[in-house]
Amino acid sequence: MARAIYPGSFDPAHNGHIDIATRASRLFDQLIICVYDSPPTKSLLFSTEERVELFQRSVNHLPNVNVVPFTGLAPTVAHRQDAQFILRGLRAGFDFELEFEMALMWRNLDPEIDVVCMMSSLDYQFVFSSRIKEVVTLGANVENLVPPHVAEALQARLLPSRNR
Repeated sequence: MARAIYPGSFDPAHNGHIDIATRASRLFDQLIICVYDSPPTKSLLFSTEERVELFQRSVNHLPNVNVVPFTGLAPTVAHRQDAQFILRGLRAGFDFELEFEMALMWRNLDPEIDVVCMMSSLDYQFVFSSRIKEVVTLGANVENLVPPHVAEALQARLLPSRNR
């Protein structure tokens, strides 16, 4: 049985993440989306529990996809989940270099785990969680970039005075 993990901070999950998960669900018998509990280099808007719940609601229609929190290194988590693959999405530009370096490090840490990269759909090449949060803070509508429940959560968190 081919099993993969899809690790990330997903703060929040956007349509690009969901597109990768949806397409990957057709490639793997089981896909486990692993939401990183506390990335050392990121300031998070949503708690781990909120990020897990937001992503889970986005993929409830995919029977072979689960969403779980994780800490530590992705190869270690892959072993704990009995996964043979780590899935990553690639957007245009700088993603390739970052993901290539990370894949080489993961292969160094555990040569038994393979990294599978999927190209983001053209519609989502320039969709970034950090940019989404920025433009919501400035009052933009992002309903074409995130699921409706994520847009509501972003507005509630970033524009509390407008929701009163």
